[in-house]
Amino acid sequence: MKMDQPAAHNALDDNREGQVGSPIDRVDARLKVTGQAPYAYEVREAPEAPAYGWIVESPVAKGRIAEIDTREAERAPGVLLVLTHHNAPPQAHYVTDDSQRFERPMGYLDDDKVEAYGEPVALVVAQTLEAARAASLLVQVRIDAEPAEFDWPGHLQDTHKPSPSEGEPDSGAGDFEQGFAQAAVKLDATYTTPFHIHAQMEPHATVAWWEGDKVVVHCSTQMVEHAQKRVANTLKMPVENVRIVSRYIGGGFGGKLPVYADVILSAIASRQLGRPVKTALTRQQMFHITTHRTPTVQRVRLGAQPDGKLLAVGHEVWCHAARGDDFFEPAAQATRNLYATPNLMTRHRVRELDLPRADSCRAPGEAVGLLALESAMDELAHELGIDPVELRLRNEPELDPEKHIPYSTRQLVACLRQGADRFGWHRRVAEPAQVREGRWQIGMGMCAASRGNHLMKAKAKVSLQADGTLEVRTAMTDIGTGTYTILTQIAAETTGVAPAKVRVLLGDSDFPPSSGSGGSFGAASSGSAVLLACENLRLMMDRGLKGPIEAEGAIEPGEMDSKYSQQSYGAQFAEVAVDAVTGEVRLRRMLGVFAAGRILNPKTARSQAIGGMIWGVSSALHEEGALDQRHGFFANHDLAEYHVSAHADIPRIEAIFLPEVDDKANPLKIKGVGELGISGAGAAVANAIFNATGRRVRDFPITLDKVLGL
Repeated sequence: MKMDQPAAHNALDDNREGQVGSPIDRVDARLKVTGQAPYAYEVREAPEAPAYGWIVESPVAKGRIAEIDTREAERAPGVLLVLTHHNAPPQAHYVTDDSQRFERPMGYLDDDKVEAYGEPVALVVAQTLEAARAASLLVQVRIDAEPAEFDWPGHLQDTHKPSPSEGEPDSGAGDFEQGFAQAAVKLDATYTTPFHIHAQMEPHATVAWWEGDKVVVHCSTQMVEHAQKRVANTLKMPVENVRIVSRYIGGGFGGKLPVYADVILSAIASRQLGRPVKTALTRQQMFHITTHRTPTVQRVRLGAQPDGKLLAVGHEVWCHAARGDDFFEPAAQATRNLYATPNLMTRHRVRELDLPRADSCRAPGEAVGLLALESAMDELAHELGIDPVELRLRNEPELDPEKHIPYSTRQLVACLRQGADRFGWHRRVAEPAQVREGRWQIGMGMCAASRGNHLMKAKAKVSLQADGTLEVRTAMTDIGTGTYTILTQIAAETTGVAPAKVRVLLGDSDFPPSSGSGGSFGAASSGSAVLLACENLRLMMDRGLKGPIEAEGAIEPGEMDSKYSQQSYGAQFAEVAVDAVTGEVRLRRMLGVFAAGRILNPKTARSQAIGGMIWGVSSALHEEGALDQRHGFFANHDLAEYHVSAHADIPRIEAIFLPEVDDKANPLKIKGVGELGISGAGAAVANAIFNATGRRVRDFPITLDKVLGL
């Protein structure tokens, strides 16, 4: 089915079985809490016991390997192979072209070049993990270093307009410069955000073996189809000879959209040894071998009339990319459709540095872009003497201000009003630094949230077995978000089969191709394919056909994507306490009110929203990759020093969803939930800090030294 028309009435609308919208527990919960869910490093399907790989990293950020001595490592006990650029097979090189970026070849150990700190220069394979790790320390490598650039944000004049890999980098409507010049009230502010690391609980890991000319790879990846094609393209082999399996994933957050050295090198080593090889990245290695979120410099200009109506909105973004890469952080993306204005300008520019690749990380674009825009809106509200909620209400658009097309659904106003009412926003004292409890300064802040809604191609196959079991197969993945559960609910509701009799099989490239998990499009895409497959199966059941019978379903985006502006929306409210002496910030309470289409499972949706809000708090107060600008590596490359919000940082957070269905979005009439919670959340905290202290911090994270103005 192509989404060219609004979705027709279906079984989910009737909900006769009561499965959709029910807060059922995760169907995979028992497997996970009892340790029986096999993550990539733990699979036991290999034909024999695997050998263990350990990656040796480059201590230099840019240069050429002049000498690498592996003799002592090869003589170490238990060592089976030391793989370097001398004995690794030829591989295809990464190129920036029109291909899907996660499918582009990514060779490792295929030449003597080093392009980033931590890049693999060798793989040691041994009988045990301990032997491989010990022998890795015996590999001697000498690299002739070359001049490299790491300084950020210096030399922003040396930037360029990126290719449209993440959409058009520039956009506009009306005449921004003229509109801004004519505005009675102007705000021109620059905000900065730091490097962010994905920080998934499960490290990247692989077990690979060969069955003749076919390689089987169990790995931790969000998108098995892209992983399959990257392996095939890198190793120059037919895609049908690559099988990727990723059944259980301990978090992805964009960091597992691509696959990395653990996958490619395990496959290569396994072929050379003729036995399975497993490799996991250490937490420290993940900071450099995988990707990260680029830091940004964002200039936001808002021009308004005295009544708060926006005459001009400008949002310019500078970020970094790896040398020769085409990724950019689309931080001004949400600005294009959030508020009404006759004059709009967004612009993205990139500076190439000799650092590991930056890529998608936890709501790419909106997560950091709305930190800037929603902080700027708060600043404008203060300048105008208008309540921040009211300012947003006065700038509610009737049509998408850039594309001039209608919204599929848009309940931002309802989110703002209900959120303000539930949070007790009327008790906020508008004048900053007026409320104290002893040495603690108390303040409230808020923000609007918006996240683009997407639909991707996906297929699914369902089969009704003779014993009444309904089996669902799709190459979709579950990165901990609850995919197994919601697909069970969709299948049960559509066919009338009890959830206990539904068996969902995911994460295998042998299954019908699906979207994978990313961009908050996974549930809509894979779920729509399952719905359509189950509808076809139900027709067969209604004709009297009994098991075993099977049916397929497929979905792809269509004209609804271009005819309607599609986003999920929300409003977030935060109250903080700031120690007037130390500058310590404590979040006291937080509320998010969201509108994201039909909610399939309120329990898993609430979990997603709260998780995103916690990310927002973390972005506002804690997270920062500390780059050593002398050598091009992250100095705080572990979770002891790269701090993400912990239990002590987070009080009770609440998230609620407003009733909504969106028949322009997909057959399920749902919208993306996973990344909505982080979009803007940090700005609510930042704005609360200003309300508490009167100090505006535009450089994230807001650490105590910045609060104190040191």
